[in-house]
Amino acid sequence: MAFKPLHDRVLVERVESDEKTAGGLIIPDSAKEKPAEGKIVAVGEGARKDSGELIAPSVKEGDKILFGKWSGTEVTLDGKELLIMKESDILGIIA
Repeated sequence: MAFKPLHDRVLVERVESDEKTAGGLIIPDSAKEKPAEGKIVAVGEGARKDSGELIAPSVKEGDKILFGKWSGTEVTLDGKELLIMKESDILGIIA
């Protein structure tokens, strides 16, 4: 893929949620919510301070993250549905 996010933006691929609940009930596609969990595919170079100094991103490619339900802009690249979002939209990294 030839896409590099700019500034403090990241490219995220959603991680699909489980097909069943903890109790074993199967969740139909119509009842599933879009997952708010994903894997970082690409990272921009970072934001800049007013002085022009670069602020390095806190995340890297391959990190598994949580993000807000309505975060990011959906795009399709090479047939994959991905999200472009600002680093500040990321809630945390899953260890």
